[in-house]
Amino acid sequence: MTAPRILAFSGSVRRESFNSRLLKAPVAAARATGAEVTVIELADYPLPLFDQDAESRDGLPANARRLKELFKSHQALLLACPEYNGSVTPLLKNALDWVSRRDGAESGTVPYQNKLAALVSASDGRWGGSRGIRHVRETLTILGCVVLPEQYNLSAADKAFDADDRLIDEKVRRLAETVGSRLAQVAAGWR
Repeated sequence: MTAPRILAFSGSVRRESFNSRLLKAPVAAARATGAEVTVIELADYPLPLFDQDAESRDGLPANARRLKELFKSHQALLLACPEYNGSVTPLLKNALDWVSRRDGAESGTVPYQNKLAALVSASDGRWGGSRGIRHVRETLTILGCVVLPEQYNLSAADKAFDADDRLIDEKVRRLAETVGSRLAQVAAGWR
């Protein structure tokens, strides 16, 4: 049996992003469980703000095509979902929207259909990004993903990491790792 392929990324490109730092724990756990994990930075795939008129005029941006190919070549998604004003970040929503666009005869939902997804979030507030992550869950479900019920929301993230970006609290680390290992386990038996 081949190792399941998981595409992992954060919905933030901020240098000290809590979500990018949190993503390291479930990624390590997914790898330890036998998955092949590709970690990308959305900053490496800059996209214009989604605009249907611009899409009609200019077509699908090259970076949207690159992201589509990455989505299609992986069985699962592992996303760290920051929260802005109780919802998904503009960066993450814009990337998901561009990947969902029709490309020639191919439906825009092809990169999402029957794809597994797992979600984590982090915030320095007490809700840990829980309000925004539910919008990401709903969006991915509408697009055709099967989003695992396991997720982790890290509150007080500004106090959660050491100088090497490792989670200080072992229980917190284990909870975040559970999301990655569970995704790898389910993906190993996924169609």
